[in-house]
Amino acid sequence: MPSEPRPDDRVASVFRFATELVAWVATPWALASSSVPLAVLSVIVLIGLPTLFSTPGDKRHVIVAVPGFVTILLVALQVAAAVAAAWVAWHAFAAALVSVLAVVTVVLELPRWRWLLSR
Repeated sequence: MPSEPRPDDRVASVFRFATELVAWVATPWALASSSVPLAVLSVIVLIGLPTLFSTPGDKRHVIVAVPGFVTILLVALQVAAAVAAAWVAWHAFAAALVSVLAVVTVVLELPRWRWLLSR
């Protein structure tokens, strides 16, 4: 049985990347006042893990192949980090906007996540 083709996620990827950017900025911002090394480590984890681990067929270049649910967990980590850190580090209005961004990202990611789970 041929595998289902990867869904077109160009719009979802824009929102996913925006959420990742927020996570990369807000997380070290939220952590820096208590621990600069932890803030640096957070960026390494948030950028490094998705770079290192990916599901074959989801990215062009796979360094370490993982099942689809791992890729979903990595995206969920980014989304959770973006929301939690925004609420800690930023004004409530900005954090609310990040929360809306996160919800939209997750909704748009659902077709890709279903596809990843079928891998």
